Amino acid sequence: MSKHIRLLDPGIETSYEIKTGFSPDNLVTIFPGDCLELLNGIPDETAGLVVTSPPYNIGKPYEKKLDLDIYLEQQDKVIAECVRVLSRTGSICWQVGNYVNNGEIIPLDILLYDCFKKHGLKMRNRIVWHFEHGLHCSRRFSGRYEVIIWFTKTDNYTFNLDPVRVPQKYPGKKHFKGPRAGEYSCNPLGKNPGDKWTIPNVKHNHIEKTVHPCQFPVELIERLVLSMTAPGDLVVDPFIGVGSTAVASLRHNRRAAGAEVLEEYLEIAHERIKKAMAGTLRTRPMYKPVYAPRGNLKLTQNPTKREDGR
Repeated sequence: MSKHIRLLDPGIETSYEIKTGFSPDNLVTIFPGDCLELLNGIPDETAGLVVTSPPYNIGKPYEKKLDLDIYLEQQDKVIAECVRVLSRTGSICWQVGNYVNNGEIIPLDILLYDCFKKHGLKMRNRIVWHFEHGLHCSRRFSGRYEVIIWFTKTDNYTFNLDPVRVPQKYPGKKHFKGPRAGEYSCNPLGKNPGDKWTIPNVKHNHIEKTVHPCQFPVELIERLVLSMTAPGDLVVDPFIGVGSTAVASLRHNRRAAGAEVLEEYLEIAHERIKKAMAGTLRTRPMYKPVYAPRGNLKLTQNPTKREDGR
């Protein structure tokens, strides 16, 4: 017998069972197939948030490298369906990096911008996700960021800043003079995290690492879910991979739906989602400080002198 929970808002009773076919009453839907088939079964203006990291067309195991025009055409079809299922107060967040062709990098967010604008969406932020680890390049500077482009359907969109505030740099700072002299000069709940987020990417020593080569860190999605949705909202990820979006959504009392074509990733997604429901899935905590070497650890490379001898 499946367990049941009651979402805080809007009070719809749902099942813990992971469904393969979409229904508005599902807590979580993981569709084993093409994302367009999943999206076609979701009613208009149903999702509070669409968030995903689509294939970058760089030849990863889960994608076939295509001519760039064909890739953008495919993305446009998915984006059109995502706009259709998005609520009037909802948001779309598309997390992308660079397409690399013979050593030349092409920023995908720039290429995809027109796909969203032609549907009347408005960009609210271009969020830079910074991380410290990745491919080491020898003929250009190593890439250490990707971007999240955030669009909304209308000017009346959901945005909750308080749940995602970060610690103030100077929490005890007070006004020096004027009518508020002596009072704290910054918000006691924390500051706006801004549009540059430093969150570790999921590499080999990350607590969340699976076999997926380009896995979302859960805390990245948690920040989007908490700021752009309300409890009970539906979060859709067309390319859900190993289920990180569903994990982040369920942890904060949202519903989730996504699609994946690879059986291996589907199995991992199911396992992670079930652990998240049971409260046993280990993830990196939100806002945990990024590790910095201390103590007796030494630099691996000595600084070199400048040409002027300094």
